[in-house]
Amino acid sequence: MMVRNNRRINIPLQRIYSVEEWSNIFRSYDHDHDDKIAIRDFIRELQDANEGNVPILAIERALREADTDGDSVITLKEFLKLVKKPEQARSRYNRFFVEYVRRTIPSREATLASRRSYRDYTDYDGEYEDQYKCWPLPLAMITMSLLEAATFLYDVFTRGYGYLDGPAATILIYNPRKRIEAWRFISYMFVHAGAAHILMNIGVQILLGLPLEMVHRWWRVLIIYIAGVIAGSLGTSVCDPQVFLAGASGGVYSLISAHLATIILNWSEMEFAFWQLVILLALCIADTGTAIYNRYILEVNNQIGYEAHLAGAIAGLLVGIYVLRNLEIRSWEIKLWWAALIIYIILMATGIIIHIAFPSYFPSQII
Repeated sequence: MMVRNNRRINIPLQRIYSVEEWSNIFRSYDHDHDDKIAIRDFIRELQDANEGNVPILAIERALREADTDGDSVITLKEFLKLVKKPEQARSRYNRFFVEYVRRTIPSREATLASRRSYRDYTDYDGEYEDQYKCWPLPLAMITMSLLEAATFLYDVFTRGYGYLDGPAATILIYNPRKRIEAWRFISYMFVHAGAAHILMNIGVQILLGLPLEMVHRWWRVLIIYIAGVIAGSLGTSVCDPQVFLAGASGGVYSLISAHLATIILNWSEMEFAFWQLVILLALCIADTGTAIYNRYILEVNNQIGYEAHLAGAIAGLLVGIYVLRNLEIRSWEIKLWWAALIIYIILMATGIIIHIAFPSYFPSQII
């Protein structure tokens, strides 16, 4: 048994390798037979042995720790010092590297058995949770929530509760007949149609936004949030050009789907990743389903467009994949980054072009 952060983790028992056996393992990667391997070549060899599914960051950190002279080359002596270091003296990355090499070497002889064995190793489960930091302060979602609450309360005190024509709302709400006022594609997030609407949005922003900020930093989360807001208004305007739009649902759904992006990119580093995925998907389906039901079945005109939910979620997923930190970079994830960026740019460009090229599709403007 092994204890990390007060969590007991099962690791299959293995025999202890001798110095000679570890030396043979090292030399199986040393094609020049000079008892030296460049760190980048060592990582590439491990990738080839495991078909590219290598947690590069952890492997490189362990090798950098072992590279005592800082020449980016691992000698046999440095390698043996790394793998024979006493358990209590090893860093997390050192332990992970030793275990990873143990699991990778047999795969050259019995690939399937090694992969099963490697999947059993869970020392890195929960590494995502270890990345939480309170500095810099996670203030982005708190600031946005305070601004939204202040705008809502200002209109309540000046116009009364339940109206969307207060002084602030009149200027900020997305009005399809005032699309020429481009700020409305963003500023509508400060207008909310009732206490339940704003409380739900602020609650999700705080509960989901703060953890994201503590791991990925506030500016990344703010980029995703604003991207979701803009995508929400563009998507709603294209799909439902007559509707007014109020609320931060586009941004909120971008945070929800950004969590999905985090789970996808850090699946093996997160605890309970599967259940987090199930809960977030259930939340999205339930809330969007309710909006669609209210709109088309009950015919409730509550100024909340479900298209903003969907567009914000798509933006959050695509931008989140590209912007959020990835704790362990794998080769397939780099391709995913570029695909997400290209798809997002295409979708946003399409929405903007439709607004510019087809003005007759939209309501006439009030100037």
